[in-house]
Amino acid sequence: MASPGYGKRSTPGQIPRTNHDFAHLPPREAAIAAYLDRLPDGADISVKTLAKELPYGQCALRTALNRIQAAGHLRRGREHVRGTGSARWITRTWFSRTARDDDWWTAFTRGDVPEEAEPDGPRRQPTRSRAFILLAALGRTAPALSLSYIDCVRLEPQVTQWFARGATEPDILRALTAGLPTPVHSPAALVRSRLTSKLPPEPPPPRPAPLRFLECSHCGAPGRPEALPGGTCGPCRGEPTPTTAAVLLPEAVRAHVTALRTAANSPHERTHA
Repeated sequence: MASPGYGKRSTPGQIPRTNHDFAHLPPREAAIAAYLDRLPDGADISVKTLAKELPYGQCALRTALNRIQAAGHLRRGREHVRGTGSARWITRTWFSRTARDDDWWTAFTRGDVPEEAEPDGPRRQPTRSRAFILLAALGRTAPALSLSYIDCVRLEPQVTQWFARGATEPDILRALTAGLPTPVHSPAALVRSRLTSKLPPEPPPPRPAPLRFLECSHCGAPGRPEALPGGTCGPCRGEPTPTTAAVLLPEAVRAHVTALRTAANSPHERTHA
């Protein structure tokens, strides 16, 4: 435990603890965040003390804490000791199991967030989309592209657009992680740029059904399928009505149909047949 007045401070409004609270962080950062989450308020979470308890060096811990802070779970700052009548300020480290964006932390700094913790009633965590899950786990594939909660929320619509155009998870991961520069100064900006520049083209519209003309099985005259019930045209079935083919087909085709029918009805052709 830290000296009285120092150490870890939990923020208000925490959601109930689950096994997936830090799944969007890289494995090392997720393990450290889970360890911090289970420490009581007032615990010493300085880099030097954590290095004695965890299997990481001070440099690795400092980097991990910076990434946990970027993900919205941690903030360091100073707080005035109220009620003492002095101008004393102390260093605070606030931890939030729930990832918070910059606007929330700004409101918390101003004192606009209620200090009373919300009741621990049952809550349903919001269902994460396929796009959000891919972004949250991106740091496991490429640690240099670890994204904060708010980054995942802002980039989620772009990844959804990739899925709508037929891309798969391996397609997106390959587009985002191939040939990364060293170092990556802004993971969110790089991911946004690649999602925009490498966006797959829109899928072609579905091909219209082919326009087909089927021949009458008796006289060979072409016509639309609906004009040939049973495979034969109207005249071959003995129907006196004008043929549909004569109405629907172009002039050249109508002339060809007339010639075929004239030949089929001639006495010479019947005798020959």
